[in-house]
Order: sequence, then structure tokens, then C-alpha cells
Amino acid sequence: MNNKVLLVTGSGRGIGAATALMAAQQGYAVCLNYINDETSAFAVRDSILDAAGQCIAVQADVSNEYQVKKLFERIDSELGIITHLVNNVGILKQKMSMIDMQAERFQQVLLTNVMSLFYCSREAIQRMAVSRGGSGGAIVNVSSGASRSGSPFEYIDYATSKGAVDTLTTGLCKEVAADGIRVNCVRPGGIYTDIHADGGEPLRVDRIAKNFPMKRGGKPEEVAHAILWLLSDDASFVTGSFTDLCGGL
Repeated sequence: MNNKVLLVTGSGRGIGAATALMAAQQGYAVCLNYINDETSAFAVRDSILDAAGQCIAVQADVSNEYQVKKLFERIDSELGIITHLVNNVGILKQKMSMIDMQAERFQQVLLTNVMSLFYCSREAIQRMAVSRGGSGGAIVNVSSGASRSGSPFEYIDYATSKGAVDTLTTGLCKEVAADGIRVNCVRPGGIYTDIHADGGEPLRVDRIAKNFPMKRGGKPEEVAHAILWLLSDDASFVTGSFTDLCGGL
């Protein structure tokens, strides 16, 4: 069993996949999580295994409490007790003004992007907390620059969900600090990932990059570096922090 066991939710592609690959290189035993795209998740898993890393890939809808419990049981039995968690999973729907949104869409985005974080964090904390017999740990929540901009006329539902992630980070870090658990947050924006295609504009980053002071979009690996630092002992006195990765916006 490894002494650094990491779960990355939504890790078959994009920021999640980059984080998982980088973590494995740094000696973490990694649990990849996916819901539909088994091919992508298994490709990431195989890359880690081929490099002599330790990794499992588990299909689970992390917005479902029962499936989250089963996911953590798999980690317990196959990798060991979790020590690190990256709440990365998130969905983005076709861009539109809120006036045209259906309530079902808004609810689904909140359920996936917020309740998944609640379920996974709770299971992790129950295992990490010193007061429950754990050895402490670290959690990084993946929010978005949208939590600050509000994403008007595009993704107000997504921005709202990420605002909830920010607030949960602030409250949770204070609840669990004395239990040896650090909770931090990264807020990417304008990153080249497939999520923009989900929103109906695959080339969105190219369009908005000119508005960034750095005049370019970001790479998933650039976000992964920040996440891995926050997970590491190098950030041992950092909790409740927000790292914006939006090219200066």
C-alpha cells in the first residue's frame, strides 16, 4: 500500500488527466475516476502503469452518493486509505442566456459540480481526519475563473456552481484544519481542454485569449503543476487559498 493515495475525479481528460499523470510521476498511487469515456480513462491508466506507476481506473458518477461510497471502498481495498483528493469533475452545457435555460439543466449542473465535491470530500475527510484515526491529508478543489466573472450570456449555471465551490472551500478549510487536512482551490480560465466543445465552442480559448494580459490560453499541465504544489508538503502551511490561473485576468 502506498503512503500517498490520490483520487482525481473526472480524470479521463483535460486538467484531471494531466494532474493524474503528473501525480503518478511524483510517486502517488492514483485512482482515476470517469463516468462515460472508458477509452480515455484507460489510456491514462495504461500510461501510468507503463511507467511503473500505481493506478486504478474506476467508473463512478460522483454526483451519486451510493456510487461515491463504492468508489472509496475500491480505493481502500486496492490502493490504501486516501491521503489526497482533487475534486476536478465538472460539466458545462451549451452556452445561452439564463432566461432561456431549463430548470433541469441548472439542477444537473449544480448536482454534478457541487454535490460531487460534497460527497467526495466527506468520504475523504472521514478517512483523513486525525480525530477519526487518520493521518491528515490535502484536498484541492477545481473551481473556475467563471466564479468571479459570472459568465453572463454563456454559462451562468456553471459559474454559479463554481461560486459554490469557492464558498465550500473557504468554510471547509476552517472546519478541518485542526484535523491535519488542508483545503485549497485553483481557478483556471481559458485552458485548452475539451470542455469548451461541450459548451458548443471548441475554439473558445482562441477567441478569448486576446483579452488575457498574457495574450494566450493555458495548458492543462500548467494547472496540474499548481494542483500538485498545493497537494505537496511544500505547501504545508497553505490552506483556504485560491490560485487563479487565467493568464492575468
